Amino acid sequence: MLKTSSLTFQYTKDDPIFSFPDISLENQENLLVIGKSGIGKTTFLHLFAGLLQPVNGTILISDIDINTLSHSKLDAFRGVHIGLVFQKKYAIQNLNVFQNLQARLLFSKKRINHKEIDVLLAQLGLLDFKKSKINKLSEGQLQRLGIALAVIHKPKVILADEPTSSLDDENCKIVMDLLLEQASKIGANLIIITHDQRVKPFFKKTVLL
Repeated sequence: MLKTSSLTFQYTKDDPIFSFPDISLENQENLLVIGKSGIGKTTFLHLFAGLLQPVNGTILISDIDINTLSHSKLDAFRGVHIGLVFQKKYAIQNLNVFQNLQARLLFSKKRINHKEIDVLLAQLGLLDFKKSKINKLSEGQLQRLGIALAVIHKPKVILADEPTSSLDDENCKIVMDLLLEQASKIGANLIIITHDQRVKPFFKKTVLL
């Protein structure tokens, strides 16, 4: 369950104030947040993730108001309960694919299950690249690894920032199918922030910023 109420944010006192709509998602309910560039979409996502603190308002994830947590507890909560798919591909360069997933599980204090990692890599078409270093992967493989890193620890919420904006139609559908499939498998809420209108048919619930 995820709920927000009366969220506002301002970067500095001279910047405009962003005001965001209230959100209410039940378990395994997904959400598309869509809007043009500069409207505050990524800011909204960073508020969801606890990477930014709102000026006003609350964010509840599983009945926990994340903005009342200390920095250390918020880091720990994020590590366990939130999966992030960024526009830029974040992976540890000196580790291979398998080691990156191991590191993500260690950070989340989750048990490392080699079979589960192999199953996820197979689902994402990465099993043959299990021992590959990050700099040997294609852009598409890096994107799929980003999804794997976001879901391997079975978070409650998956947040994806513009995951399809640079893709052609075929790969847009592939990435959306992968995200929705993985969210369903682990029982997570999937929230996608984007300006990509092609994503709309994949969602029943949409918010326009």
